[in-house]
Amino acid sequence: MDPHKETDRSRDRSQPLENLGPDETLKATSDYLRGTIEQSLADEITAGVAESDNKLLKFHGMYQQDDRDIRDERRRQKLEPEYTFMVRLRLPGGVVSPSQWLSIDDLARRFGRDSLRLTTRQTFQYHYIERQNLKTLLQDLRDAVIDTKAACGDDSRGVMSTVNPHLSALHGQVYAVASEASDHAVHRTTGYEEIWYQEERPAGEKKAPLKQVATGDETEPFYGKTYMPRKFKIGFAVPPSNDIDVYSQDLGFVAVAEQGELKGFNVMIGGGMGRTDRAPETYPRLADLIGYVDADQVIPVIDAVMSVQRDFGDRVNRAHARFKYTVDDKGVEWIKAEIENRLGFELGPVSPFEFTSNGDPLGWVEGEDGREHCTLFIQNGRLVNRPDSALLDGMRALAEIHKGTFLLTPNQNVIVADVEPEDRPAIEAIMKEHRLGEFEGASGLRRNSMACVAFPTCALAMAESERYLPELLTKVEEILDRHGLTDDPITIRMTGCPNGCARPYISEIGLTGRAPGKYNLYFGGGFHGQRLNRMYLENVGEEAILEALEETLGHYARERRPDEPFGDFTIRAGYVTEVKEGRLFSAP
Repeated sequence: MDPHKETDRSRDRSQPLENLGPDETLKATSDYLRGTIEQSLADEITAGVAESDNKLLKFHGMYQQDDRDIRDERRRQKLEPEYTFMVRLRLPGGVVSPSQWLSIDDLARRFGRDSLRLTTRQTFQYHYIERQNLKTLLQDLRDAVIDTKAACGDDSRGVMSTVNPHLSALHGQVYAVASEASDHAVHRTTGYEEIWYQEERPAGEKKAPLKQVATGDETEPFYGKTYMPRKFKIGFAVPPSNDIDVYSQDLGFVAVAEQGELKGFNVMIGGGMGRTDRAPETYPRLADLIGYVDADQVIPVIDAVMSVQRDFGDRVNRAHARFKYTVDDKGVEWIKAEIENRLGFELGPVSPFEFTSNGDPLGWVEGEDGREHCTLFIQNGRLVNRPDSALLDGMRALAEIHKGTFLLTPNQNVIVADVEPEDRPAIEAIMKEHRLGEFEGASGLRRNSMACVAFPTCALAMAESERYLPELLTKVEEILDRHGLTDDPITIRMTGCPNGCARPYISEIGLTGRAPGKYNLYFGGGFHGQRLNRMYLENVGEEAILEALEETLGHYARERRPDEPFGDFTIRAGYVTEVKEGRLFSAP
């Protein structure tokens, strides 16, 4: 092994702050994420907050944004941008009770312009929250036993868990581990409670991390004053469903069961979707399998893996600060050895598993206990009331009578779970009244589509995504119909920039924004999220996209093999070459 990988620590937390990036100094001097947030919130001159506080607010689960549809006009009128906030909830595994749904819905109507967004990480986002309403919003969420801690920022983001439509005993066991992981990995500073709840101390004691990976910092015993180099994502998958796209996680756990009972997990490290435009040194990467652990060792593994990234991740160049780059810089074997050293034991051999899909089976299914569960199709995760479908009202009406739970899926859909058979007719009547979750007649492509928010609220957006993908799909469905492919479950994902929030780099058809109306087009991702795609066309508009899909889909319809997914075909037919190394350094 290259000894440089073991000895070069010029870019990590062992160095003096002045040698690292400015964000490290900001975190270190923020008084544990407090900064001057209180003063910014009290400023009556502007609707926004100071830039330093905006960065710290991410650790509290929110981003400052402005309406980009009117930004230029406001600039011409010499007005500041129309600042509002996106607020994201911490919701491990996407599990919500009906009473919590009603509280979340009420806040969307009071403060979020009658809109809720289901995200690709199984949680809710509010948009258009005005600064003066933030404290009330977070306090009312607390009353519903929900917070927004670490939903953004350089820490452990929301923990994902496979939504098993059968709600088996195994699924419940894995969800319990995911929920514990979320509570364990969240930051410990009392700044959140002091700013938003006006508390001097948080309610309840928090469990400290393992001693061998602690920092010696009493306030943040794991993170320390500089927290993580960048965001860190954890997910739990239950085969055969890979709905969480476990290969895209910084740290992924794949459940291993014996006779329906959870035994342990295969461990994956180093996944990540984000890249930077025109920066080939940044790239999406699939996670590597490094071993197996018993279920009771999950928390120690989280501590060990996260502490390796905490201690060795790049803190000079934020574009190179994700765990995937640390894994590539040091080497998988070096990282695994360091993890095992911190654990005090070696990981076991990988247990065999198989994934068959990363999508959601829509409609009704019956669980092991005889209860029924219905997965509703929510296009791009947006819950609003429109003239043709009152989705927000419909979900509220369901929450008012539902006796079970709701589950948010990683594909931006929602499951009405734990329905007793005698209650199904009332549930179906509400669905029909509000045209809720309708997918009959929708193509398999549309049912397996995802889009990020992009315009008008995302500051990073370079092109439309959520607002444009449904329109594009209507045109693509004409192609599907001509070639007899309407019902084929082909995955397509679109983002408004290269960062990959909708995980486009592992879809069979991927589109990432480059400029208004212009996208990179990718083919060849694995049907169940096991393979990266490759760029087929760069910086093209709708006409070129539709021409490429006409050609490739038509060819697929004529010459595909039995049960051959579209992504596999585009590789076999030579449209793109397979990404075998699990990481994509640049387009061919």
